[in-house]
Amino acid sequence: MGVAILGNVTQKLTVGWLYPDLMNIYGDRGNILTLLKRAEWHGLEASVVELGRGASDRMNDVDVFFFGGGQDREQALIYDDLREFKQESLQRAVANGAQVLAVCGGYQLLGHYYQTADGERYDGIGLIDVRTEAGKKRFIGDVVVQTDIGLTPRTLVGFENHSGRTFLGSGAKALGRIIQGKGNNGSDKTEGCVQGGIIGTYLHGSLLPKNPHLADHLIAAALKRRGDGALSSLDDSAELAAHGWILQRAQRR
Repeated sequence: MGVAILGNVTQKLTVGWLYPDLMNIYGDRGNILTLLKRAEWHGLEASVVELGRGASDRMNDVDVFFFGGGQDREQALIYDDLREFKQESLQRAVANGAQVLAVCGGYQLLGHYYQTADGERYDGIGLIDVRTEAGKKRFIGDVVVQTDIGLTPRTLVGFENHSGRTFLGSGAKALGRIIQGKGNNGSDKTEGCVQGGIIGTYLHGSLLPKNPHLADHLIAAALKRRGDGALSSLDDSAELAAHGWILQRAQRR
């Protein structure tokens, strides 16, 4: 199955990287590289737009946004900018069919609020119905999640390192159920959230190289706003071997 062509023009995919200089820890850059490379392999013309602090006129061009993780210091540095320069554009882009993958700190800031261990509260931009409060113990280690969003395979694997405890409201559903790890809060067996075109998660590692099916899910969903595109079939044996190795390690444990 080949990529759909609109007229004689190859379809484009634009990835928007939010705050690459500050929100980029635990290998998050690998998610950008994976989106670009897989889009290229699928025959798309792929490019990345780095969306740092300040206003940008490129937000409307983005098909898939990536919002990575950062420590409390970095989150504080981008907090005002996110609300002043990015919030309305992100809301408009999502309403128009753009996809968002937000990991850890980015996931938290898209919710209603994040409260630090010192009790300082940062109101998020409310794109997803979640709230986060700092816990006393960090959750660190491998994570295996069973999803229910139409992925094949249904599992996602990654690595978590966070002290935030995220709780989902009625407007958001979990990305999946925890098989190994702590996930959103260590108590309700959920990991991440899905709300409209937004996926939030605590999975670092980076996430997409070991989960090519999630990368293609984001790309395919984004293409719908540019026209009826269909992704070609790729040989993912190497990527899924890495995925399977982590699953086997989880089972041994």
